[in-house]
Amino acid sequence: QVQLVESGGGLVQPGGSLRVSCAASGFNLDYYSINWFRQAPGKDREGVSCITYSSGLTHYADSVKGRFTISKDNAKNTVYLQMNSLKPEDTAVYYCALERAMCSMDYYNMDYWGSGTLVTVSS
Repeated sequence: QVQLVESGGGLVQPGGSLRVSCAASGFNLDYYSINWFRQAPGKDREGVSCITYSSGLTHYADSVKGRFTISKDNAKNTVYLQMNSLKPEDTAVYYCALERAMCSMDYYNMDYWGSGTLVTVSS
């Protein structure tokens, strides 16, 4: 059974850090890219970052470049998104998604989605 489970969301102050995780099961990640998306209230879901699992190549949206880092743990079949220097505008539900191709961060190319984890940046 294919499953993606996000965790690690929560409340953090502006300038703080948080790491969210995406645990994958039910498939061979070597054939996929793992994308992180986020959706703020009243806004469209946007691509944040992506990692091609077999090669480790990474991509970032301009809005998070230099602040967020995507990584993977092969032994745990888990992908992480380390978020530093968080801003109130980073507040959103963060979703991980699987894409059976190279990274695109295109909503319409995703094959599977997790249910999301809420990140709130507020003082």
